Amino acid sequence: MAARIGELLVETGGATQAVVDEALAGQGSAGGRLGSHLVGLGLARDADVAAALSRQFSVPFIELGRFDLPPAAVALLPAATARKYETVPLGRAGAALAVAMSDPANVFAVDDIEFMTGCRVEPVVATQAAIRAAVERYYGEGPGRGDAPDLGESRLALAAKALEEGPGIGTGLEVVDEAEEVDVTALETQSGETPVIRLVNAVLASAIQKGASDVHFEPYEKRYRIRFRIDGVLYEVMEPPLKYRDTITSRLKVMAKLDIAERRLPQDGRIKLRLNADGAAREIDFRVSCLPTLQGEKIVLRLLDRGKLMLDMTRLGLEAESLKRLEEAIRRPWGLVLVTGPTGSGKTSTLYSAISRLNTPAANIMTAEDPVEFNLAGVNQVQTRDSTGLTFAVALRSFLRQDPNVILVGEIRDLETAEIAIKAALTGHLVLSTLHTNDAAGTIHRLVNMGIEPFLVAGAVSLVCAQRLVRRICTGCAEDDPTPPPVLEAVGFEADEAARVVPRRGAGCQRCNGRGYRGRIGLYEVMAVTERFGDMVRGGASPAELRRHAVEGGMVTLRASGLRKIAAGLTSIEEVLKET
Repeated sequence: MAARIGELLVETGGATQAVVDEALAGQGSAGGRLGSHLVGLGLARDADVAAALSRQFSVPFIELGRFDLPPAAVALLPAATARKYETVPLGRAGAALAVAMSDPANVFAVDDIEFMTGCRVEPVVATQAAIRAAVERYYGEGPGRGDAPDLGESRLALAAKALEEGPGIGTGLEVVDEAEEVDVTALETQSGETPVIRLVNAVLASAIQKGASDVHFEPYEKRYRIRFRIDGVLYEVMEPPLKYRDTITSRLKVMAKLDIAERRLPQDGRIKLRLNADGAAREIDFRVSCLPTLQGEKIVLRLLDRGKLMLDMTRLGLEAESLKRLEEAIRRPWGLVLVTGPTGSGKTSTLYSAISRLNTPAANIMTAEDPVEFNLAGVNQVQTRDSTGLTFAVALRSFLRQDPNVILVGEIRDLETAEIAIKAALTGHLVLSTLHTNDAAGTIHRLVNMGIEPFLVAGAVSLVCAQRLVRRICTGCAEDDPTPPPVLEAVGFEADEAARVVPRRGAGCQRCNGRGYRGRIGLYEVMAVTERFGDMVRGGASPAELRRHAVEGGMVTLRASGLRKIAAGLTSIEEVLKET
C-alpha cells in the first residue's frame, strides 16, 4: 500500500512529525487536502509537498515554470476546467495527454478531462502555485470557480466547449448505413453540426470508451441527468441544463428512427454505428427504449458491442465441474437446458456461447428472441413481436416444422411457451431457454407452478444453470485485504480455508477510475437432472430437498462459486455477499 503523504514528508525531511500532526488536526476540522493545509499554514514548502505526492502516486514531478505550453494542448481544456481542478495540459502524444495537476489522486478531474478531450490522461505533479500561475498566463481572465456560464458549467456544457475547440472522442459519431464506416477522429466532417448533436455523439462515444452497458437519460422536475451503468453499477456522469432536455430527446429519437411527435406512449428502436477507430472497424448497436414519465421522456440505451460478446464457454468463469456438466447437456441430442438469473446477469452470453459451440454445418439452429441482440452467422434468428402476433409460442410452433436440431427460446414467459418447449425437448430436439428464478432448484418448481406436470418437467429438463455477475477486482491496483478467519467462516469458508485465504481488494487507480473494480465475472450454479433427481421431482420434493440432493451430488452453489473466486483474488467479499 502506498505511504501517506505525511509519512513521506517526515521521511524526506520536508516536515516534522509534530508539524504533520498539527496540519492533520486542522484538516480534521476544516477538511481539504493535508498538503494544502501544510502549505497554507507555512509549515511546509509547496515544492516538498509536490515531490511527496510524486513519490506517493509514482508520477513525475516537474517545475512547470520552465515550460512553454503548446497552444494546441491548451486549447483542448476549457479555462473553467483548468481553474476548477487546478490543472493545465502539457502536450498530446497520440491518444495520451500529459496533464500537470496539484492533486494526481483527483479521479473526478481525470474522468472529466478524459471525457472532454477523448485522450488518456497521464498525470504529472506540479506545485499548486506554479499551476495557478500557468492558468492565469495561458487562460487569462475568465470566470472563477463560483461563476457559472449560461450553459450551467455542467460536464455536458464543458464537453461542448472541448468539441468546439479541439478533437474529442465523440466527434466522428453519426448514424450511418451498414455499408459505411465512421472515423471517430474526423472532427472536420462535423463542423456544421449543432452543439447538441456533437454532445449526444460525445455521450455515446464516451459510453463506448468507458465500457458502459447502459446509458440513462433521466428528466426530473428541476434537473436532467445522464448516467452510465459500468460493471453493473450506475454512475452519474453529467447533468446537462434542463432546457436541453427536449432537444436531446428529439436527437436520440431521430437517430433511432422513432416518432418524435409521440410523447405519450413507450417506443423502442435501435441505433447502429460502424466505427473505424485505431484502424479497426467496430460495429456498435444501441438498443433504445423511450418511456414517458411525469417530467418528460426517459431514454435508456443498451450497448450491444459484438466485439465484447463472449462466445468461448471456457472463459465465462464456470468451475471445471460445472463447465463439464453444461457441455455434456448441450451435446445431448434432446432435452431442455435452462439458464436462470435476473436481468443483466449474463444469460444471453451463456446461451450464445452454447449456440456457438454447437454451430456447425451439420446443425440446424433456430432462435426466437426479443430482441435479437447479436447476429450470429449460420444461425436462423427470429425477432418476436407481440404487437404483430409473432410471440414466442407462435415462433416455436413454426420452428417444429422447420426440421430443427437446436432451438433457442429467448425466455419462457407463459404456460403456452413452456408447454411447447417441453414438447420439443421430449420429441428429439435440444431446447435452450431462460427463466427468471433465484436459484437452480427453484426453477423446477417455477415450471410446475406455471402448470407443467411434474413428470413432464422431470422427463424434459436435463440441466439448469443459475448465474450472477460480480465485479472483478482491477488488476492494476489489486492488493491484499487481510480478513480475520471468523469473518471468512461467517461468509462460508471452512475453518481450514479461512486460516489460509487472503482476500484481495482494489485500492483504486486511474485504470479503474478509482473504483477498484474493472470488468465482471460470472458466478454459476449448474444443476444436472439425474435419474434420482427426476424421481424426486415426480414425487413432489420441495426446492430445499432438491437443492440438498444436488449439492450432495457435487453441485457448486452460487455462494460456493463466489467463495472460490474470492480465494483466487478475482472478486471481493462484498460483491459475493451482494449477489448470493
